[in-house]
Order: sequence, then C-alpha cells, then structure tokens
Amino acid sequence: MRAQLTCLLALLLFSACTPAGGQTPGAGTPLVYLTPTRTPTRTVIPALTEIVLPTSTPTIHVVALGDTLGDIADRYGVTLEALLAANPGVQPTALTVGMELVIPIGSSLPAEPTPTPAPVMVRQAQCWDETGGGLWCFALLENGLSEALENIAAQFNLLDEDGQVIAEQIAYAPLNILPPGGAMPLGVHFAAPAPAPAGVRLQVLTAIRLLPGDARYLPVMLENTLVQLGGGGQSARVSGRVMLTVLDGSAAALWVLAVAYDRAGNLVGFRRWEAGTALAGGESLDFDFLVSSVGPAIERVDFLVEARP
Repeated sequence: MRAQLTCLLALLLFSACTPAGGQTPGAGTPLVYLTPTRTPTRTVIPALTEIVLPTSTPTIHVVALGDTLGDIADRYGVTLEALLAANPGVQPTALTVGMELVIPIGSSLPAEPTPTPAPVMVRQAQCWDETGGGLWCFALLENGLSEALENIAAQFNLLDEDGQVIAEQIAYAPLNILPPGGAMPLGVHFAAPAPAPAGVRLQVLTAIRLLPGDARYLPVMLENTLVQLGGGGQSARVSGRVMLTVLDGSAAALWVLAVAYDRAGNLVGFRRWEAGTALAGGESLDFDFLVSSVGPAIERVDFLVEARP
C-alpha cells in the first residue's frame, strides 16, 4: 500500500511540472524556480527589460574597541585627511564602539607594508565588455577557513599581452563578513574608453579573521527565496524573507546580497538590497529586487545575508 501511494505521489508531482500539452516553455517565457529554504543563502511577470548594474558601494567600517582614526586609515590604505573628509563631524578623540565610518573609495595604498591578509581563495577573475566601451570586472573569493572573514578588499589589475599592468582599481566587498565556506563577489567598473586587457589579475589586500561571537553581527537567515528569470535571462527578480534568529535585540542594519551566475558558473552580476527599517528579534521582513547580468544569461542566483545591531 505504501509503495502504491509513493508511486501515485511521484506521478502527481511529474504531472504538475509538465506544461499543458506536453510542450516545453519557449525562450520568451519567464522561468521561475524555488530555491531551498532556511539556508543562509521566483509569480510570473512580463519579460524584464531594465538592466540593473552593480553599483559602487563604499566600505563601512564599524568602530571596535581600541580603534583609532589613524589605525583605521592605515588599515584601508587611505590618508587620515581623506578619512576625515568622508566623515564630516567625526571627532578623532571621540570615537565610540559601534560607530560607522565611511571609507573613501579610490584612495591609493600606503607605501609602507600592510598586514598580510588571511588566506582567501580567488575562484574567478574576469571582465565583461559593456556597450559604450566600458568594462565590468568581477572576481569571486571563497572562504575556506573555519571562521568568518571581515573587511575584504582586493585590487584588480588589467594586463596587456606582455603581462604589464595597464589599469588598476580597488574593490571592496559588498558585505562586511564572508561566512566559512561562503563565496563573495567583488566588482569594479572601468569607464569608457576602457583598455582591452589580455588578462586580469586580482591581488587580495585585506581579509581579517572574525572572532566567534562578535557582538557587531547578529544571526540571520533567509526563507522562501524565489528567483524569477526574465528578459532572456539577462535579469532576475529575487524575493524572499529575512528572519532574525535571536529573540533579544534588533537589527538596525540588514542586507541581502544576490549573486548571479551563468550556465558555465561564471559570475555575471550581483546586487545588494538594504532594509529600510529595523528588524526585531524573532521577526521577519520581506525583500524583492532585481539583479542583472553584464555577460551571458543568468542560470542561477545565490544569496548572502548580514545583520548588525
């Protein structure tokens, strides 16, 4: 009897997944798939035509006990003057734990040696031509350690046929922390007319081990994540629910990062969503936004999430 019920259930599931008439959906039909839920990681709409490109997001440093402005400037390779200019009103002698400082983008690295970053694996580093002559360059970094990594930054070097650097730019991770076993995208945009590189090389500048139980971050998870492909796979609408898994306290800052890959597993786009409201412990919040490809069609979307008090 149990075997018969199992077979009947399998037939029902197969029938539900087969379109009427046994036809395969055409290329213009939005593709919807449901991702596994409760992992830290699509309603049918018209084909998406808007291309949402990754945006340059400045790095935010959360002041920890013992931090000074000079130490923070040295850590990110910026001058103290540039750091103060990016944070008007901040008093160097009145830093408080939990204060957020904007790290200016595009500053040069200091001439003196910088601390050796924690080991992080560079899985991908490649560029995609942009209509109009620009260039998007992406990299994928993987954390193979047993602890999380914080404040990841790297430099993209574009190389000519002789291996000489013809352009360079620093990229900062879109989230502050990369959990063990996770993969974080980095991206930079070279404005037109961008050079035509023969290759791209990535140099990891900072990656700091995060101590377990760090009070600056809260445990958070995603539920009911849904990815809806449209526009020939050049765009995806992603939605789901974020839940804070602690009962005490609340998250004042909350981000969801959607990372898009093509059929070959190449990183082709990413976008960060930020909650506009605080989230109390044990409660959940819905998210819904678009992510686009600057290369081939999107095949899948992975997620990362982060919450801070």
